Amino acid sequence: MPTGLLLTYGLAKGVTMTEVAEQGVRRGRKFDQVLDGARTVFLRDGFDGASVDDIAREAGVSKATLYAYFPDKQMLFKEICAQECRLQADDVEARIDPSMTVEAMLTLAGERIAGFMMSEFGQNAFRLISGEGARFPELARDFYRNGPGLVHDRLVHHLHHLVQSGALRIDDLDLAAEQFIQLCKASLAENLLFRMDHQVNEDRMRRSVRGAVDMFMARYGVPTKA
Repeated sequence: MPTGLLLTYGLAKGVTMTEVAEQGVRRGRKFDQVLDGARTVFLRDGFDGASVDDIAREAGVSKATLYAYFPDKQMLFKEICAQECRLQADDVEARIDPSMTVEAMLTLAGERIAGFMMSEFGQNAFRLISGEGARFPELARDFYRNGPGLVHDRLVHHLHHLVQSGALRIDDLDLAAEQFIQLCKASLAENLLFRMDHQVNEDRMRRSVRGAVDMFMARYGVPTKA
């Protein structure tokens, strides 16, 4: 029996999402439609408050269709976060030009890191994880792997190439990447987390990124010969 029909049959027999989670995520014609509806409900109601009924209603699909695509709610939230973070990371990759200076490349990466945090999705996702991560530790770990962890890994990759080319001098790439990410969010993260949004704007974001690039280059940059 095809997976979709099997899950629909299971629902009719009272099988829960968790019990069929081993079937995994299935892609199909309404995949993006389900994600869009779930994104709206998760950000409005939080992970625990988001009901399957509300998600299906917002997405304009039946519960059977929802279950067929995502056998459990955690997998659905994980996919939404992963998709958003991949889009951000891929956008940076597409904009990187080998002819860029190190400072220009770091500025581009820093503005995307800070920009994601300032976006509506970024703010709500971080607040959601901060509020519910203790009760759903696996959810928090998945979010890190597919969000901040993905950004960290890609930054390490680019820093490695800059070290290989002689543009930077770094002994600990993991530490350097984390330092840069945190510097980019200086003066932004806590204001957004505690809903002091009025203190955060584009000028302040660019100021934080400029400071991050300057400090990073002062520590890891290779002086050019006169």
